[in-house]
Amino acid sequence: VNVNIGHQHPKVIAAIQAQAATLSTIAPQHANEARNQAAKRIVDLAGPNMGKVFFTNGGADAVENAIRMARLHTNKHKVLSTYRSYHGNTGAAIVATGDPRRWPNEYSAQHVHFFGPYLYRSEFWATTPEQETERALQHLEHVIQFEGPNTVGAIILESVVGTAGILVPPPGYLEGVRALCDKYGIIWIADETMSGFARTGEWFAFQNWPAQPDLIVFAKGSNSGYVPVGGVVISAEIAATFDERVFPGGLTYSGHPLAAASIVASIDAMKEEGVVANAKAIGENVLGPGLRALAEKHPVIGEVRGLGVFWALDLVTNRETREPLAPYGGTSEAMTTLVTACKSRGLMPFTNFNRMHVVPPCTVTEDEARAGLAILDEAFGDIDRYYTG
Repeated sequence: VNVNIGHQHPKVIAAIQAQAATLSTIAPQHANEARNQAAKRIVDLAGPNMGKVFFTNGGADAVENAIRMARLHTNKHKVLSTYRSYHGNTGAAIVATGDPRRWPNEYSAQHVHFFGPYLYRSEFWATTPEQETERALQHLEHVIQFEGPNTVGAIILESVVGTAGILVPPPGYLEGVRALCDKYGIIWIADETMSGFARTGEWFAFQNWPAQPDLIVFAKGSNSGYVPVGGVVISAEIAATFDERVFPGGLTYSGHPLAAASIVASIDAMKEEGVVANAKAIGENVLGPGLRALAEKHPVIGEVRGLGVFWALDLVTNRETREPLAPYGGTSEAMTTLVTACKSRGLMPFTNFNRMHVVPPCTVTEDEARAGLAILDEAFGDIDRYYTG
């Protein structure tokens, strides 16, 4: 899931080498052409309201700086985020996170969690996507009201939830979040660290729906992690807050020229090689149909969900009760067997709790995707015996 453009892409490697020969490093207060070009390309992709990019060293410190920007812009301190989320492993980012990695790290203040939409395991007794959207938005508005709208500065959401389950928002949800943010003067931060740069078949995952955030966090997808980098795409309105007021952020390696050059080369290669369109087509024509076919064959697969090359299988012991194949925050003999079965056949799996994530590079071919599906078919055959429904 880190290498959207694949390992050792020659155009990206060449760009890093050329930049190292030209300007290998420079302090962040100095401009450099690679950073300028990277920022322009990202802003051009991010939407009409976006004005600037603040570069960081990775996704977690991008989240830190986005939260800081929202608080300074609104003069409001609380940050809302979902329980099923992961935003990074630094001070505010890990507390914004919902999953168990937050529990031993809750030292940052003024964070509030709420339940996002997840129809398969609905917290709202919904039976349709429309009900899930309506009830999840009502729940979010109630949280805002009871926390105090004048205290809530930001809502941070993964546009498509990543590690916590590839949770694709139901129709109307992100539009509803946008409306609530406008109603109560709250900044919407879209965390695109995992879902951005072709992963869902669009440049940014939020672009699958007609809603535009105020701040966009990006990282690994922008250059496939060839050089550590991250950043915040900033709306023109929020950027203007810091025209005459110094933003108190930045680190020694922020906007590093090697990282910036790798972003430029990666975006250019994605455009030239049709990587975004490939990710969408693979999802629509191969992974989506192929994974749903596996669910027809293997009862432990309770639900298939995803977009592009960003998918998850929700694994269960019983389809009627939807009992997870492993407990929340833990694993099980069945999941360990599944991981072993994949590795023994040459497939490196991505599992989390009771889920198998299917997240190949955005450059994956149809033949490669089908070969992976064939291995998964065999591996699930090894754990069908754990189904008790």
